[in-house]
Amino acid sequence: MSIRGGDKLAARLDHIARMAGNASAVKVGFLAEATYPDGTPVAMIGAIQEFGAPRAGIPPRPFFRTMIARKQHEWGPAVGALMIDHDYDALRVLQLAGEAIAGQLRQSIVDTNAPPLAESTIKRKGFAKPLVDTGHMLNSVDYEVKE
Repeated sequence: MSIRGGDKLAARLDHIARMAGNASAVKVGFLAEATYPDGTPVAMIGAIQEFGAPRAGIPPRPFFRTMIARKQHEWGPAVGALMIDHDYDALRVLQLAGEAIAGQLRQSIVDTNAPPLAESTIKRKGFAKPLVDTGHMLNSVDYEVKE
């Protein structure tokens, strides 16, 4: 794109500033309204799985921290490229980023296989996959953009 003339440059910069300011943040994870059918917050169960609960015999399975450590270096460059590709529309860009990061978090839940489940848990569930029982936690991963 080529811009010539002070008025055109000022108008373009004003447009970029307006568009880039139409959203300010994205949250990804288990949002406050995500609950299990009994009302238990999904975030609480996610935190127990992430950090463990030694008294209950639940070891840490750090799916969230692992995803952040592996993927965070990609987010800044991706958002920068999306801003250019989407005419600096921060709302749309943060929606796309939220969808992508939520997908990365879901994949991290699916990929987490250690430490293995206790035999009693495997017997109760009927399978040995950690972090997945009913699929409710996996399906509760979401994002929210702050405008």
